[in-house]
Amino acid sequence: MSVDALFRPLRVGTLDLPNRVIMAPLTRARATEQHVPTPVQALYYAQRADAGLIISEATAVHPMGMGWYRAPGIWNADMVTGWRAVTDAVHAAGGRIYSQLWHMGRLVLPDYIDGQQPIGPSPIAGEGETFAPRPDGDTSHFLPMKPYVVPREMTQADIDEVVSAYGLGARNAMAAGFDGVEIHGANGYIIDQFLQSKTNRRIDGYGGSVGNRVRLLSEIIEAVAREVDPGRIGLRVSPTSERKGMGDDNPAALTEAIGALAQDHGLAYIHLIEPIASGFMEKPDYPVMDHLRAVFGGTIIQNGSFDAETAAEYIASGKADAISFGRPYIANPDLVSRLRHGWPLAQADFDYAYVGEDKGYTDYPRYA
Repeated sequence: MSVDALFRPLRVGTLDLPNRVIMAPLTRARATEQHVPTPVQALYYAQRADAGLIISEATAVHPMGMGWYRAPGIWNADMVTGWRAVTDAVHAAGGRIYSQLWHMGRLVLPDYIDGQQPIGPSPIAGEGETFAPRPDGDTSHFLPMKPYVVPREMTQADIDEVVSAYGLGARNAMAAGFDGVEIHGANGYIIDQFLQSKTNRRIDGYGGSVGNRVRLLSEIIEAVAREVDPGRIGLRVSPTSERKGMGDDNPAALTEAIGALAQDHGLAYIHLIEPIASGFMEKPDYPVMDHLRAVFGGTIIQNGSFDAETAAEYIASGKADAISFGRPYIANPDLVSRLRHGWPLAQADFDYAYVGEDKGYTDYPRYA
């Protein structure tokens, strides 16, 4: 079938995109150990600037929300300066880039926060394990792994601090030259932890009913919207995901509450993770796209195991307005051209997905 639908221009909020191929956030761990973006990241993003829109890797808004070795942050001046080099490089290459604002909540290891207990909506540990910091003197290639720990249940003061951190992150993102921001409400991180019933067992105004569970997200949107035009704000959600111990009793109702909230605030888009095929995440038993479309009139970006044909089919049928691609962008800086012309995709070397410098990051060639 024709893939032309994937390459039609699209207006998202107040931003015009030349095509509907979105570069999804990809945590690649090439910042410094102090979480400051580096010149190699500027090159990496500039190489992919022909995407309709680049959404940056997840970028922490607060030290307590940073639990990934050499992932970038955006809470201080050095980070803003580092990100400015990235956005300048993308814009010089003709691209557009949003900052994805992130807080990991219960998925932060104490190793990253000076031994403190991480925070979350309820004292329930995430399932599985994650990368730990590299010990001093360790020169091995792969990072050590450790299991998640039980978080400390957040107080109102903790919640207020997280909300303020998202507002500061948004302000810093605009100072760094980003075209807009995406609020990371997916993949089991702090906003998602409040949204889903399995991880939110609170009995105050932030827990229980769906209306209470979306309250933190609402306050974060309000804080971000004080710094960024809502027409330049997106929201990423994964209401059907059960990774890392997530889960919700009624994903459809949760999706409708999230969509109504985004509609009320006039957000530019919702970035929905709802895989259509097996892959990194399991295909949901109960898709929620129709529930989202019923309450949200903005752009909907779909993510999850698409190729050019299925992406074009989803757009042509109205199931999505644009499609984001994650893992294919690792080894294919020219992904737009490869999808447009049907050229084969290069395969990524995942031994260097989260560790290294140039190798496995900026050394993938364009199609010859």
